[in-house]
Amino acid sequence: MPAFTTRKSDEATAAQVKLLQKQIAELQSAASQNAVHIKALAEQLQKTVAALEQGASLAESRFRRIAALCIGAVIVSCIALGVSLIALFGR
Repeated sequence: MPAFTTRKSDEATAAQVKLLQKQIAELQSAASQNAVHIKALAEQLQKTVAALEQGASLAESRFRRIAALCIGAVIVSCIALGVSLIALFGR
């Protein structure tokens, strides 16, 4: 086997190993960056969920208050209707 072919083969293997090592390093770097980004996204999601829960609680309390006012308005309306019917037919 010629000496030049062996050297090229060895150089190609060394270059391929070097390329693989570089790719592995890049993948490890990307994985660690992804982990950092995922952690930041998880924190943002946690804050968003907490804000949504707070908003839902506020909306629920407003709904209860409005429902109570509506029930009160219906009761007052029924009393007014009763009084007006009594006044109308009571004569």
